[in-house]
Amino acid sequence: MEVLQLFITASIPVLKVLLITALGSYLALDSVNILGEDSRKHLNTVVFYVLNPALVSSNLARTITYESMVKLWFMPVNILITFIVGSILGWILLLLTRPPAHLRGLVLGCCAAGNLGNLLLIIVPAVCKEKGSPFGAPDVCRTYGLAYASLSMAIGAIYLWSYVYNIVRISAKRGTQDSTQSPVRSSTPNEISCTEPLLSSKESEVVEDNANDYALPCTISEENAKMTTSGKIKQRIMMVFGKLNLKTIFAPSTTGAIVGFSIGLIPQIRKALIGDGAPLRVVQDTASLLGDGAIPILTLIIGGNLLKGLRGPGMQKSLVVGIIIVRYVALPLIGILVIKGALKLGLVHSDPLYLFVLLLQFSLPPAMNIGTMTQLFGAGEKECSVIMLWTYAFASVSLTFWSAFFMWLVARV
Repeated sequence: MEVLQLFITASIPVLKVLLITALGSYLALDSVNILGEDSRKHLNTVVFYVLNPALVSSNLARTITYESMVKLWFMPVNILITFIVGSILGWILLLLTRPPAHLRGLVLGCCAAGNLGNLLLIIVPAVCKEKGSPFGAPDVCRTYGLAYASLSMAIGAIYLWSYVYNIVRISAKRGTQDSTQSPVRSSTPNEISCTEPLLSSKESEVVEDNANDYALPCTISEENAKMTTSGKIKQRIMMVFGKLNLKTIFAPSTTGAIVGFSIGLIPQIRKALIGDGAPLRVVQDTASLLGDGAIPILTLIIGGNLLKGLRGPGMQKSLVVGIIIVRYVALPLIGILVIKGALKLGLVHSDPLYLFVLLLQFSLPPAMNIGTMTQLFGAGEKECSVIMLWTYAFASVSLTFWSAFFMWLVARV
């Protein structure tokens, strides 16, 4: 295939996203004021609780079967690798840039979580329809492409809302605590730095679950400190587990993924809901109708948030540049090595479309739902807008380049 044709084929889906994003930015202008801040928050809530779960469950129920799951077993592993590698690179970026506490979860989340659902559901079917596509008949390509993108969205939603949600939440809470924390008294060489006791002498004997409810007395010697080291370690471990909100593993999108898997993998339920002759097909059709609205609404919200990013506060340029390098340079290059290694070891089948989706998962911009998380917690919202503005601006070039390169790469397999 000609390089120019590949580049044109790869650019069409990206242009579609850019047009919807531009419309969202226009609707968020003060002179228009259709998609203002309050409107975006309300829409975010609707997307979080209704549209995203409907989109994930309906696509999975329609396209995932036991046979396809056997073939696609490597995709959840591949997505996990993107999160692990992105988290490691994000942690290195945090060490280099040292951002404020309330932004650490945001930065780590942007490096770890890509837009694994919405963009793939736009890009893959659009690539299938193009003349220069190396993926065969458009109808067959679209059917399999939707299955791959739906599974990517479902697995991505599980990782996103069980991992990134928690680190953003903990970071936001820690940032709030740091801003309200009282100054620490200086300590003598033989004492441990501490705060004034918050409890009376009788109450201090009662150990509360929350470490902020009590403080260490200011006369603990080094010898006593050594004796209580194991207790401190145990206390820190309990604090970490206490901060993790395990309920978010069953966030609406994750619940939708479980429902979709159940419908797709259990033949009796599938026959009742899926197909023209299914007695309960109206339920599936209703879920699909709701889910179809998730992608354009989320993209419009991103457009409005990007406009907000233009007016946002000053931010460390090194942070934004670091996230761009992680997502658009380091991760795609690592992804090529991972997929080539998996193909050589026989862990994945040589379907060009499947390989294309696996590679594309390493080169996507940060997940849109990270913006939803910052709005839910009210921490890092403006900074998130700035990050999204620049990462999605660069995505128009990066996604086009990597999509064209990946299509050329898989066509040679």
